[in-house]
Amino acid sequence: MSQQAPCTASPRNRRAAVVGLGARAQLFTDALAGPYADRIELVGFCDVNSHRMAVHNDWLAAAHPGRTPVPAYAAEDFDEMLRRERVDLVVVTTVDRTHDDYIVRALEAGCDVVTEKPMTTDADKARRILEAQRRTGHEVRVAFNYRYNPAHSAVRELIAAGEIGEIGSVHFEWLLDLRHGADYFRRWHRDKANSGGLMVHKSTHHFDLVNWWLDSRPETVYAQGGLFFYGDEAGGRRGLARNYARAHGSPAAQDDPFAVHLTDSSVLTSLYLDAEHEDGYHRDQNVFAPGVTIEDDMAVLVRYASGATLTYHLTAYAPWEGYRIAFNGSEGRIELLVEESTWTRPRARTNGSDPVLHGTEVGDEAGRTELLVRRFWEPPREIKVATGEGGHGGGDVRMLADLFGERPTAPDPLRRAADGVAGARSLVTGLAANRSFGTGMPVVVREVLDV
Repeated sequence: MSQQAPCTASPRNRRAAVVGLGARAQLFTDALAGPYADRIELVGFCDVNSHRMAVHNDWLAAAHPGRTPVPAYAAEDFDEMLRRERVDLVVVTTVDRTHDDYIVRALEAGCDVVTEKPMTTDADKARRILEAQRRTGHEVRVAFNYRYNPAHSAVRELIAAGEIGEIGSVHFEWLLDLRHGADYFRRWHRDKANSGGLMVHKSTHHFDLVNWWLDSRPETVYAQGGLFFYGDEAGGRRGLARNYARAHGSPAAQDDPFAVHLTDSSVLTSLYLDAEHEDGYHRDQNVFAPGVTIEDDMAVLVRYASGATLTYHLTAYAPWEGYRIAFNGSEGRIELLVEESTWTRPRARTNGSDPVLHGTEVGDEAGRTELLVRRFWEPPREIKVATGEGGHGGGDVRMLADLFGERPTAPDPLRRAADGVAGARSLVTGLAANRSFGTGMPVVVREVLDV
């Protein structure tokens, strides 16, 4: 494809397109058609499934009566869309394994890019993106909304201010409950070729946070992980398995607490069930059926260039959802506890685009956020933080403002914006962990991806 002239559009008349119109795209389409419509015009949709694009246009029409539908393009017409619609900003929310293709083609067409995490799924693809970014001079931003969560920003401020001195170690445990964790095993994520496994698709968020908090990068990684709870072997051995491939239309799924029923949600019905005739994608696969190639229980040990170490554990079958993080420093300790849910209600229903309950939907399952500073020789001090409105503790709203709003005149002291290099550095711990799973040996990070 021939390269277009670099984009010269001012921030006030940018033209944006979204590629990949699944559930996650709604965060970006709502923002571009709503609060940021006066600065950025949404001019293109691109997807392998025309029905899903039509659903998103229906949602926008309902929210903004009289709005002209966004032009919809098939995946094979992506380059034509960029030319015809004079796009200068592309938002990539496709299946993870295809991110690099759309990012590179958009950069080469003269566009800037915002991509969902993970930036991509392997080292060769990451190198391809970084090389294209250097060659074209255009911008890649990775949508790391967790950087914008007020509690995480407070941790960054405390560490940067030297509140507990030099950081020696970080202990980080992340728990996905039986509803949220199971959902990765119902969808395309269950195939490691699509997602890189949870070490890449999910943990890239967490590894990015540690890189950002420590202002450092990983050097060596050792990891152990496996499929302990989900999949056909474990499910059969424990008597959890039911005999069905996907939940819709299956009597065997009716009493399965691990099943998601698309007809429970008009949104899931329209976005996925009614779209199956075009691509055959099933959003409601059996978590205990054959075909799961990702891990659900993972332990990682990392040494950073700063000298600090990280012990990290991800569990995808926990009774509650949330995370515990502790930083041990030369002058004390910081502890963060976030309980997103304290227990998991079976067959909880939501009419949203995701069967996982969030925010006010959690109801009596909701937990708390606690941030403590424990300096040597002093009583513990609690730091009060606003959890914020919207997804990810208020992180989504703040991230969207940074991505699409007015660029501040002064630099962000927290440096929350994540570029392509940050995206690659967030990947490399998970990529090295995946390699360590296979070899049983420590992995030198620069031998995977030198970034």
